[in-house]
Amino acid sequence: MRAMRISLYIVMSAFAAVLLTACPIKNGYRAVRVAPQADFGEMTGAWVIPNDPGAALVLSKDGIVHRVDLGTGASSTFLDIRGRIIDNPGQEEGLLGLAFAPDYATSGRFYLYYSAGNPRRSVVSRFVARNGAGDPGSEQPLLQIAEPYDNHNGGSMAFGPDGMLYIGVGDGGSGGDPQGNGQNVNTLLGKILRIDVSGAGYAIPPDNPFARGGGAPEIWAWGFRNPWRFSFDRENGELWVGDVGQDAWEEVERVDRAGNYGWNRMEGSACYSPRSGCNPAGLIPPRATYGHDEGCSVTGGYVYRGNELPEMRGWFVYGDFCSGRVWAVHTSENASKPVQLMPDGPPVSSFMQDAAGELYLVSYGGGLYKLARK
Repeated sequence: MRAMRISLYIVMSAFAAVLLTACPIKNGYRAVRVAPQADFGEMTGAWVIPNDPGAALVLSKDGIVHRVDLGTGASSTFLDIRGRIIDNPGQEEGLLGLAFAPDYATSGRFYLYYSAGNPRRSVVSRFVARNGAGDPGSEQPLLQIAEPYDNHNGGSMAFGPDGMLYIGVGDGGSGGDPQGNGQNVNTLLGKILRIDVSGAGYAIPPDNPFARGGGAPEIWAWGFRNPWRFSFDRENGELWVGDVGQDAWEEVERVDRAGNYGWNRMEGSACYSPRSGCNPAGLIPPRATYGHDEGCSVTGGYVYRGNELPEMRGWFVYGDFCSGRVWAVHTSENASKPVQLMPDGPPVSSFMQDAAGELYLVSYGGGLYKLARK
């Protein structure tokens, strides 16, 4: 998410009517507003509650977790941690991520990722829900990462099929990765982390790439600029991420253990440092890219596994925070090119997947939208 560029692109009040082309899914979809009362402003994410599939928790950047009934749209405050975060206007700090524990239905455990100050840092904390609401007094900070700047904070979290908690952390901010964090395996910045939170604190899974030394043991993969939203394919467990670019290219990756995804040697499939003649050896190329003529900040989504849009099964859906465009790339066809699903729409800050595998767009300006056929 790149909050500083909102004013350059947001012109999204209506959806264009574009005819289907020879590709059966190109421009053939629309965003249908659901739960119209879920309009909180600066919405950074939404997740269906595991033991209550008719409701979702929606994050506001200012530090409030809202509970929303997806049928009626009725909402209430699930948790308020505004006094614990920093949320500077126009910057990328705030309440950025949530993950439910695999046993949430019985334990009530969930995890939040947020920005804190004095000193500036990103915090991953465990909370417990009691009597249908998050208990603010239950917070247990697990991981705190020093942040040198107020942008590129990452914030995505998800439990993998292995039961481990995966965490996306940005490169620390500023522009161009001046500290070289993306390629430095001794820092947690610019990485996808993987930790075991089944105990009181957190432990290092023994099969992490640097569990026995050679780098920070929490690291699973590296070379990211600002991984903004990732998810696991519920059918095969593959991890897909949207990584926000610098000045030219946005990218989507399928992430493997110990993979190096190139930043800041490369931005997308192009050299970045140096601008020409860079060495791509050992780097995993992006699965999809798009230029800043089509948007400015990628938002990762989900692999579609629902039933309402059977032609979309096996496609990873992602969007742009600035232009509102939505694309998909086929997950099993490495040579296939991305296809545009929507030519414009609301500014997409996140996606949500319901219990049936259907997909929703989360608008930063407020609102939840279901992906539907035209």
